[in-house]
Amino acid sequence: MNGPDEPDDPTPPPITSEDVVVQPEVVAPEDITPTDVTPEPVTAVVIPPEEVAPADLSAEVITPTTVPSPRRLVHLRWDLDKTYLQTNFDSVKDLVKTFWQKPEDKATVAGAQALLQSLMDPADRPNRRVTFISGSPRQMRKVLMRKLCLDGVEPDMFILKPNLENLLRGRFRALRGQVGYKLKALLLSHMAAEQVDEYLFGDDAEQDAFIYSLYADILSGQLDAVRMAAILTTCKVYRHDVDEIMAYHKQLVGSGDYVRRIFIHLDRRSPLDRFAAYGARVVAIYNYFQCSVLLFDAGLLSARGLVGVLAAMASAGYTPERVANSVQDLMRRGFVQPPAIAKISEALDEAERAADRPAKHFMQKFEEVVAGLGQLTRSPPPWELDINYLGLYHEARFHRQQHRWLGIRLLD
Repeated sequence: MNGPDEPDDPTPPPITSEDVVVQPEVVAPEDITPTDVTPEPVTAVVIPPEEVAPADLSAEVITPTTVPSPRRLVHLRWDLDKTYLQTNFDSVKDLVKTFWQKPEDKATVAGAQALLQSLMDPADRPNRRVTFISGSPRQMRKVLMRKLCLDGVEPDMFILKPNLENLLRGRFRALRGQVGYKLKALLLSHMAAEQVDEYLFGDDAEQDAFIYSLYADILSGQLDAVRMAAILTTCKVYRHDVDEIMAYHKQLVGSGDYVRRIFIHLDRRSPLDRFAAYGARVVAIYNYFQCSVLLFDAGLLSARGLVGVLAAMASAGYTPERVANSVQDLMRRGFVQPPAIAKISEALDEAERAADRPAKHFMQKFEEVVAGLGQLTRSPPPWELDINYLGLYHEARFHRQQHRWLGIRLLD
């Protein structure tokens, strides 16, 4: 936990233009004045989502006899370390190595690059937004942006943590705490559009499932101001940050049930039952093909994208049996039903015709294993409407109390 003699609210970091890099189109909620993150426009033309007419979002051709149906904006929120990048920071040596690592030496999690590239397909890009919110220090912005550029990934918004400013101003809890920082960044960068679906990607190394669920429940109206303030106090968020988050809460609470899925990459192989209390909205995944299957079933990922992720998994050393077992895992947990397996098989059958021999062999072996899953049916997990956040926070503290870095408990 945080030291009792630490000042409650030292002066926050100054406003800078380096907190967020905005490329095509990002709008902060109206009437909210950010202090820690300030969008920086670039040369691209910015069109606020709330000013976009339904016709602008439609892929249909307007004729006198047809009325185009609006396409929903899709906002993809990604953590960086251990979610997209393979990062180790369990020791001082790991931290130093990560800081000085060149962009071309940084490795991505298997399948993550292929998945994100497919989700950012040029045909869908006008209706897709990508935001990275990372706990990495701002001093790494140049290297990290270069890495994403090498991967062919161009985020619309990239938020990094002001760790140096926090250190210089005595905000020591903010160095290791994530609740105040990430929740505020999520609320600030929320797309103020009438129609938007949000998909959040995190990992089990920090508190992403907890923070993302808080954010989702604020938007859906499940957390009133009293409960929100109690949670932030329990999490020992600085008073200044609490005030800002509560201002965002007042603006956005009950604005809509926008968060469709929260994917948690099990980098540390945390037990699955640790995420059961969050309900079906949170899906713990062992690899990104599991994520791809759910996004394909939801219509967000194309068949070509699904095959691309499968090929990336094969290149990373995954066997057809191992990938098929991960699909079976989703079915046993009730996240995937037999009709989705039929859709996957159909997509792979079509892809096999154009595939080269090694890829074709991999897909054939994968289909052989998956074919036996068609009759495996499990009831989907419940969608929790009243999450006990205080209980989950204390439970997480108990689980991670023994993990320390330089004598500091990592959770708090």
